[in-house]
Amino acid sequence: MSDKPENVRPWGRYDILDVQVDHQVKRIEVLPSGRLSYQRHQRREEFWIVISGRALLTLDDVDTKHGPGEVMLIPLGSKHRVACVGNEKLVFIEVQRGDYFGEDDIERFSDDYGREGTTSAH
Repeated sequence: MSDKPENVRPWGRYDILDVQVDHQVKRIEVLPSGRLSYQRHQRREEFWIVISGRALLTLDDVDTKHGPGEVMLIPLGSKHRVACVGNEKLVFIEVQRGDYFGEDDIERFSDDYGREGTTSAH
């Protein structure tokens, strides 16, 4: 059994700030050069608000860069990933809206850390 908190990942960490029936809110930190898996969800859409650092969003195979104060919309069923670009940690708030927020609603298409397919970790 690991002594690391469950919310620590190879790319950084997340903290759940609020959970309600129709939404969940997370604070996510991505380390420099880190990136999340290329994934999609069938039961939730997401809104990401950059607090600090620089984000490279890949949304349905299109890359865009975003900085502090910018909002990114991840529509339901869209393939997406975020990477931290630059030397500063990326911090963003993720608002998930839908009817289910379990980690098993993650379908991975590629992952830098060997986590492929539908899984139980972000």
